[in-house]
Amino acid sequence: MKNISVIGSGTMGNGIAHVFAQHGYEVSLIDIKQVFLDKAMTTINKNLDRQVGKGLITEDDKKATLDRILTFTDLEAGVKSADLVVEAATENMEVKLDLFQQIDKFSPETAILASNTSSISITKIAAVTSRPKQVIGMHFMNPVPVMKLVEVIRGYATSDEVTARVMVLSSNLSKDPVEVNDYPGFVANRLLMPMINEAIYSLFEGVAGVNEIDTVMKLGMAHPMGPLQLADFIGLDVCLSILRVLHEGFGNPKYAPCPLLVNMVQAGYKGVKTGEGFYKYTAGSKDMAVAPRFDN
Repeated sequence: MKNISVIGSGTMGNGIAHVFAQHGYEVSLIDIKQVFLDKAMTTINKNLDRQVGKGLITEDDKKATLDRILTFTDLEAGVKSADLVVEAATENMEVKLDLFQQIDKFSPETAILASNTSSISITKIAAVTSRPKQVIGMHFMNPVPVMKLVEVIRGYATSDEVTARVMVLSSNLSKDPVEVNDYPGFVANRLLMPMINEAIYSLFEGVAGVNEIDTVMKLGMAHPMGPLQLADFIGLDVCLSILRVLHEGFGNPKYAPCPLLVNMVQAGYKGVKTGEGFYKYTAGSKDMAVAPRFDN
């Protein structure tokens, strides 16, 4: 595989494009508006500068990486030569199913179609295409240029050959791929989201404050950040979407989203992306403090 199309230029999409381009692949980065693509390229440029500053790559490596990324607002043009398409759009079932119908129509018959979904069924996505054997999940972790894991998710119809090719490809990106089967939340979010949800319940029920909950998990369990800060980093709306997939998929009340999480998302407090979640974030810096409504 040489030509990679990445659909969606947000946090995950631009990170995926960055990693593929840095490892020598030609990348078509696709989104619905040029302003989104311009923002993504600015982010990629800054992240490459950070790598140069740490001595991980050279200025020549940076230039070569940027030169390998072309941007498109036209989906058909962006996928017409793809060997692999990686969808990294919003975590919404209807959006993904519509996208995969279009990708299936416009991409070469031999192309592998992958989704970076956090929780949505690969089998269900594959079923709307004419090539279910060639549909697979590639769940990268955030931030993509740093995190080593790729969850490779087999749908019910995904072929052994396609799975093997994607496992090798992920290794070629200097990632550590782990093959998992297609059940709600896969492995990463089936384990992570109940922990985050329980942390939110602990806050909701007055067991402890934001700092206290996160400190227990950081100092007691050696987590690099606490579950409430991590939820802000992931996006509270994304956490809510994944929990709803788990709740619907398993029918178990233990996966029901905490009412506090539901209310925060409805009110527009979605974490880092909106400037406030469980913590309040200072624009343009790494400074943060417990959000005023939780600061007792």
